[in-house]
Amino acid sequence: MDDWLWMSACALGRGIGSGEIDPVALAEAYLAAAEAHAHRDRIYTTLTRERALAEAEAAAHRARHGVRRGLLDGVPISWKDLFDSAGTATEAGTRLLEGRVPAADAEVLARATRAGLVCLGKTHMSELAFAGLGLNPTYRGTPEGATPPNVHDPARVPGGSSSGAAASVAYGLAAAGIGSDTGGSVRVPSAWNDLVGLKTTSGRLSLEGVVPLAESFDTVGPLCRSVEDAAQLLAVMEGGAAADLEGASLSGTRFLVLEPYASDAAEAQAEGFARALERLADAGATLERGEVAAIGPAMDLSPVLFAAEAYGTWRDAIEAAPEKMFDRVRDRFRGGAAFSGPDFVAAWRSLRALRRDWAAATAAYDAVLLPTTANAPPEIARLMADPDHYVAENLLCLRNTRVGNLMGLCGLSLPTGVPAAGLMMLGPPMAEERLLRLGAAAEAALA
Repeated sequence: MDDWLWMSACALGRGIGSGEIDPVALAEAYLAAAEAHAHRDRIYTTLTRERALAEAEAAAHRARHGVRRGLLDGVPISWKDLFDSAGTATEAGTRLLEGRVPAADAEVLARATRAGLVCLGKTHMSELAFAGLGLNPTYRGTPEGATPPNVHDPARVPGGSSSGAAASVAYGLAAAGIGSDTGGSVRVPSAWNDLVGLKTTSGRLSLEGVVPLAESFDTVGPLCRSVEDAAQLLAVMEGGAAADLEGASLSGTRFLVLEPYASDAAEAQAEGFARALERLADAGATLERGEVAAIGPAMDLSPVLFAAEAYGTWRDAIEAAPEKMFDRVRDRFRGGAAFSGPDFVAAWRSLRALRRDWAAATAAYDAVLLPTTANAPPEIARLMADPDHYVAENLLCLRNTRVGNLMGLCGLSLPTGVPAAGLMMLGPPMAEERLLRLGAAAEAALA
């Protein structure tokens, strides 16, 4: 049973379908591993044992009678603590929402449940999802209490804001985790924990029942062990068919290696990216380096676009009890107060024009490539001791991923074989199926 904890979600689903894996035993294995784990309370806010076993029993009944609802029926996964779950506290990593217990599941969780997936529990996250490092020292009252461990070094941050989602999978405590991505919050922790992370296009998956950060950019996406898992989980949460990955190939593909981001990364991240490019080229891809002029002006708009909307969403709750927040996250929210309504409208008008420029500049390429992050996971102790270091590292870890959010794209982070170093592939809006096929071919080349 220990082997089950490290299998992909799809492999587990096939095992259930063949009768080799009992869904109840599988759920019990994950729950037992989580309950006994040294970092349990740094990864999970709560384990929903009763719900998980009831859902697993139902999946086992369907499997015995040959009426499974899909490939992932009976597979246990975790959920970031901003997805409403009926009767279970959903507090989005902040004491501002302490005691908040929703009456209904978020729509994507409800869809997953109808498809037979098993909800193991809720995972820790950056406070209100407004940080990319995964550091959350105030939610549980200790410097490490709500900061999940990085799989390579528990003294380093895991990436955020879907920090616990990544740790739950990387430590073998869930077959996959569901997170959200507003500026990189699925892809950063996926890269730093050697997972596959899919950022979906804004508007593709429902945000009903999802605690918001900036709804213009908020997206839902999986953190998992394979591209196939990502494709199946997207289909489950959307209620549609999974992308066909059969026969995926890089032969004849053409990629833009985005400068200057591709050439500006820490040693391990640069090494992983260079290794990935070499493998893609060997598999038949054509790689061209170049810049896209729209990115610089779009990056300059980030403070008004993200912070103004986030502060507008949370201002009343923050200012009613500012002492409850981690001061660095609170200050980042308050940065949105510097902008007026006309500033916000003008910024969005500019961004829409820049998105058109991006589309024109990248239309000839199958995808755009860059390192998922420019930096390695920083040490928790130094981040806590040095506010300037925290700010610099947080901005840097989100720099590359934010390209996808600003341009309204879908994105995929893949492990490169170098620890904590991801390869990011960016595709056009609503082109997840095409991106996943490219990702499956790239995954095979990188293996």
